[in-house]
Formats: sequence, structure tokens, C-alpha cells
Amino acid sequence: NSRGTASLLKDSISFTDVSASGLFEGHDLLRRGFTSVKNELLPSHPLELTEKNFQLNQDKTNFATLRNIQGIHAPLKLQMEFRAVKQVQRLPFLHSSNMAMDILRGNDECIGFEDILNDPSQSEVMGEPHMMMEHKLGLL
Repeated sequence: NSRGTASLLKDSISFTDVSASGLFEGHDLLRRGFTSVKNELLPSHPLELTEKNFQLNQDKTNFATLRNIQGIHAPLKLQMEFRAVKQVQRLPFLHSSNMAMDILRGNDECIGFEDILNDPSQSEVMGEPHMMMEHKLGLL
């Protein structure tokens, strides 16, 4: 019975499952960028998480030492200065050296990997200035 088969198919497939906002929704490249499998993987080595969180652990150790030596006001003042420096930023499409943060952390006299091999002209984050500002301001 062809009529019975058609009614079974009609009842078994819902059209909301195959809509654009449902199961087959596309990835928005303009807003989210390219997907990276590397970001979704678990760490492959036990020291990888330690290396990723090195600066955070270093700051915690410095704050604890500073608190033991000078009291609670010293790490609070330093954290307040870190927060103020992080709020001052360039436009999202311009490279920022974060010199003030390096001075606060004491890294201004050190030459690291990112100082030599992090050329902003070869950066992959450079994009359309108007699109990036509209995204940051929530207009898109």
C-alpha cells in the first residue's frame, strides 16, 4: 500500500530536525573563526597543563610571597594594577605589545620567544577593521 508507506514516512521525519537552526547548522566563520581540533584535544603530556598555566602559577607564588613579606595590601595593589593595565587595549585589529604588563611582571628586560618570533605583520588575526569593531561592540 503506497499510501500507508507515505503516511509512515511523513510521521517519522520531522521537519524541525533538518531546519537551518537545527541539526545541520553551519559554523559561523566570521564570528567564531576556524575550528581547531588542537583546542579540543586533551593534553598529551603531564607537563603540558603546567606549561600552559605557568604565568598564573608564577603570579600566585609571587602574590603569596608578597603577602607573607609585606602584608595583604601589597598583592591587592598589584592585582588592581594588573586589572587596570588589562583594561587599556588597542583596537582589536592592531597588535599590542602589552609593555605595561611586562613592566609590572618584571619581564621588560627579558628577551623571550615571542619577542623575536612573534612578528605582527605575519599575524593571522589581522582582519577587516570595521567587522572586528562591530563584533566587539556587539553590533553584528
